Amino acid sequence: MRITILFAAALAAAAPAAAAPADDFANLLQDHYAWLLRENPTAATALGVRSYDDRIEDISAAARDRRAGEAQAFLRRLNAVPAAGLGAADRTNRAILKRSLEETVEANTYPQRSMLFTTYYGWHQGFAGMATNLPFRTRADYESYLSRISQYPKINDPALAITAEAVEGGYVLPCSVLGNYERTISGVIASDPAKSRFYEPFARSRPQDVTERDWAAMQGRAQRIITDVLNPAYAKHLAFYRTSYAPRCARADSVSAQKGGKEYYAFLVRQHTTTDLTPDQIHQIGLKESARIRSEMEAVAKQAGFPNRAAFIQELRTDPRYFATTPDQLLRETAIVTKRIDGKMPEYFGRLPRLPYGLRAIPAETAEGTTTAYYNSGSPESGIAGTYYVNTSKLNQRPLWEIPALSLHEAVPGHHHQIALQQELELAPFRRNFTGFNAFSEGWGLYSESLGEEMGLYDTPAKKMGQLSYQAWRAARLVVDTGVHSKGWDKARAVAFMRENTALTDANIDAEVNRYISWPGQALAYMIGNIRIRELRARAQKALGTGFDLRRFHDAVLSQGAVPLDVLEGQVGEWIAAERRRA
Repeated sequence: MRITILFAAALAAAAPAAAAPADDFANLLQDHYAWLLRENPTAATALGVRSYDDRIEDISAAARDRRAGEAQAFLRRLNAVPAAGLGAADRTNRAILKRSLEETVEANTYPQRSMLFTTYYGWHQGFAGMATNLPFRTRADYESYLSRISQYPKINDPALAITAEAVEGGYVLPCSVLGNYERTISGVIASDPAKSRFYEPFARSRPQDVTERDWAAMQGRAQRIITDVLNPAYAKHLAFYRTSYAPRCARADSVSAQKGGKEYYAFLVRQHTTTDLTPDQIHQIGLKESARIRSEMEAVAKQAGFPNRAAFIQELRTDPRYFATTPDQLLRETAIVTKRIDGKMPEYFGRLPRLPYGLRAIPAETAEGTTTAYYNSGSPESGIAGTYYVNTSKLNQRPLWEIPALSLHEAVPGHHHQIALQQELELAPFRRNFTGFNAFSEGWGLYSESLGEEMGLYDTPAKKMGQLSYQAWRAARLVVDTGVHSKGWDKARAVAFMRENTALTDANIDAEVNRYISWPGQALAYMIGNIRIRELRARAQKALGTGFDLRRFHDAVLSQGAVPLDVLEGQVGEWIAAERRRA
């Protein structure tokens, strides 16, 4: 979620009485984007705005409340601008900005706002990974980084204070999901500062505008900051977690067991799906989709010579030939698949992004407790490529037959393709650089997996079962997420459902269920978005018949960046009408 606030002067400014709605709206967008940059200083640096290079994000309780109040002030200004006076593009901008601001305001009304981390992400890991999103080419880049890492206590201390209040209020994660969490803190503490993740930029080549002597001095400063500032801060966090947090973890797995939790979960469902579907409706969609996919898996198993789906899945989970034996082998196998996909992209898309992507292993201290892979966006302005992160821990739980579906989702044509294109589009800057809707981006990622069938990537029964397992995984999420947070399921029941309905290995299932429990609602976005995109493709094919062009359809879906699903539906409807006129 991106949070917006205003400059005090902008809050007080009154638009001229004679200003047209479009002028008022343009001023609002300009003020809003300026504040997004100010409140997200490291993102501003990545975007080439260097005004805030000495700053880090303020995550204090006071800043959180201030942002919500200022988002409300933005909303008042926005509501004063009638949509009828705007052009088509600005009407879309207005609708998207309104939704984002309303969600920011509403999110701050729930006491769960004090829950600052999940098994998937925490402030300590976000800060440890900060360097991957920053440029490192000049002295100024390195000075900025040194300044920022020296300020880590300004994030850590308020975060621990907020979390201590959350513990007192009972807003804590369940005990069942915290098995690997301690290592995400302790693993950042490096006795040798030269081996710290924070030191990685200083292990690179010396910038041209820095002398050998000054470079050695900067390296020394980095090691001192790691030893004297960062390690003690992470040790403080670790001690707090061990003595104050973990002993008071929640016994119930559902967020609805917390005070106000049922209402909070309903909000998260709306936010992550951009629909008005209820948890019960989503649960039923998940059960229906799970049954459909199980039937397809049975057919593939029989084609592969197995009596049933369960027998084939058992083979896929346990036969050593389906697993890499070293991290490098897993990365190489993944790289081969991604390059094969790269070569097929022009057949399915008319517009390709300029920004490339790379491949890295997930950091060791988080790998064992996190998911199979994830994507980190890059920055064209700062020369930072996108990154497809692959989990190289527990290799006997990372089957090679998952690689095609996984890569289609995380790299291209999934997250990298969609996000890198968005960074190039002629959109309002707040949409191009700060707006993302899970139902769209994750729905697109799952839809991208289905394109592997047309690309010929699922050329063995194992790989086809891998694709179906990934579909089943996302369908099962609908059942499990709503089951836990709306129907009172515990973790054991959720794990059992995942094991019965997917081919995922046990380690992946455990990490995934931990994620759904600790990050309610987010996992609902994938299948809900995918279903809508596939429905829109079917509608376009029916309407256009032989005139349907898949490349043009894909370009149309991605042409406005990430949008809510109702906006996407209107967008595709306009494209269908334009294609008819074009014919």
